[in-house]
Amino acid sequence: MATTTTTHEPIVHDSEADRIEKKPQLTHTTTNISLSPELFEKLYLAPKVPHAADHAGRYANATPLGFLGFVIATFTFSMVLMGWGGASGLPAVAGIFFFTGPVLLLLATIFLWVQAQFFPMMVCGLFCVFWLSFGLLQLPTLGLAAAYSPTGDAAAGAVSKEMNAVIALYLLVWGFALGTFWLFTIRINAVFAGIFGFVTLGSWVLSGAYWALSDGKFDKALKLQKAGGALLFVTAMLGWYMLFVIMAAEMRWSVNLPVGDLSHYWRKTDVELAAMENEKRE
Repeated sequence: MATTTTTHEPIVHDSEADRIEKKPQLTHTTTNISLSPELFEKLYLAPKVPHAADHAGRYANATPLGFLGFVIATFTFSMVLMGWGGASGLPAVAGIFFFTGPVLLLLATIFLWVQAQFFPMMVCGLFCVFWLSFGLLQLPTLGLAAAYSPTGDAAAGAVSKEMNAVIALYLLVWGFALGTFWLFTIRINAVFAGIFGFVTLGSWVLSGAYWALSDGKFDKALKLQKAGGALLFVTAMLGWYMLFVIMAAEMRWSVNLPVGDLSHYWRKTDVELAAMENEKRE
């Protein structure tokens, strides 16, 4: 005969007040970290505008990446121009014109475009194409100099009036382009303005060196070449300092290195730009 056993569970009546909820309560807290306009300009070398500030906390700062390629290439280029240690000719370091400088500058240009950082994007793009275009002159395999010689002699073409006059004109135009950028850097800080000021002068002095070479004035051309190299060396020094300042701020170093903030001399447009952005969203 089967026996059925029934177990009765004790019924416990809990009031709502005595009930303890054992499930963990998760809360979501949103924390916004706002960069001051002065710190933003030190990190990104551009005025703080609404659409750019929105991307600042979302992506890594690409500005020092471009600066790294710029200063390494410019330092090397300037020291060779000055003939340090008996250095002469640039084919041995042609890599600075195609890899060290342009690769990092091109990556920075793309990343800064994504981050909506207008002015540093323009700066990195500008120097990227300069190194690429000037680097082509240092590749003997292209035979550019030989095209200026009736006999196809590259050595004779390299000192020809026509070729050096063309390069002089090219550097002259670059000086005006760099000078235009300098006008906008005086809105940011003194170090950045100094970089563009010296590189503009350096471009024009090197243009003069090629003009002298086209006229057969070799001693004068050499002196102008060394002077242009010295100006580019100062440019590279300022660039390296600016790179260190940005990296120190990004790595949260406690030091506050001066850059000569110039933004307080100009009328603030943040309010007007913010109002325009709000109107677009509405």
